[in-house]
Amino acid sequence: MSFRFWRRVRLAPGVTLNLSKSMASLSFGPPGAKYTISPRGNRATAGIPGTGLFYTVKAPGGGRATESSTPSVRSRLDLGFFRRLITPASEKAFVDGLRALHEGREEDALRHLEQASDTPDAAWMAGMLRLKREELMRAEQHLSEALAGGAELGRLFATYELDMVVSLPVTLEVTAHVRPRPRGTRLALAELYQVQGAPERALALLEQVIEEDRLDVVAVSALAELLLDADPVPSDAAEQVVRITAVVENETPVHAAALLYKGRALCALGLHDAAVKTFTKAYRRKKDRPAELLRQIRYERALGYEALGRRSRARQELEAIYAEAPDWDDVAERLGL
Repeated sequence: MSFRFWRRVRLAPGVTLNLSKSMASLSFGPPGAKYTISPRGNRATAGIPGTGLFYTVKAPGGGRATESSTPSVRSRLDLGFFRRLITPASEKAFVDGLRALHEGREEDALRHLEQASDTPDAAWMAGMLRLKREELMRAEQHLSEALAGGAELGRLFATYELDMVVSLPVTLEVTAHVRPRPRGTRLALAELYQVQGAPERALALLEQVIEEDRLDVVAVSALAELLLDADPVPSDAAEQVVRITAVVENETPVHAAALLYKGRALCALGLHDAAVKTFTKAYRRKKDRPAELLRQIRYERALGYEALGRRSRARQELEAIYAEAPDWDDVAERLGL
């Protein structure tokens, strides 16, 4: 997959534990510069404060990381005098752009990257930076150019042994960490089209991602949110959400968000009993779930109970939410307070 999800658990200042379904790793260092030891090998991560961007560079060898063994991102991007003589101009501009970005010179980075925008990786990086700056038309142009590069997208990052990841909000509950790959780029473009008020274009891209992998719960969540963004929800849109979430289990916070959308779709179809059961399934695991997501699931389960005439059960849910967050949504009003 082009997306990576994790939750970060604070252990001590400058130390975080990164947990995912397939591995656990330990990171330490100041914000924006982490060294990680994991079963997949050591890597140094250099982040750019305030951008949501970071590099991950595989480190040679294994065992305990030390300051001397930490590879330098800058050294990966140092072409040297003689190498610069034989490196194509577009590749030099790409490298210079990444170096400027790594050093915090965003304007210089954009200038270099856009000089090489005929190179898919440079176009991708420029598009993500324009997206971060909310310059949507230029971001769309660059990301579309990157996507047109097909299999070439990601090649230069791999050549310089750099792993670029961009954090991208997909829904209120879900954040994707997108790499320079076609699927991640489609997801970014879909979010951009949605912001631009072009939902049809976003729908087409998300449906393409899901067609490639029906278990891609990130794209499923994004598509479900988009399909349900109407009042009232059209029955064909609700039915499509039920279909694409049919096999979703409550494995991660992302899966719980997808189940939330499935419950909403069932409510829109008038299937409130099935909706309540779906919300209950989504709420079953709480230990690693964001509190706001859990409240939303519980709130909508309360509405489902109300629709079924189970007012006492609905009130019990609303009172529990009110006890945790008295100002949350219209809970106080629904309780008559």
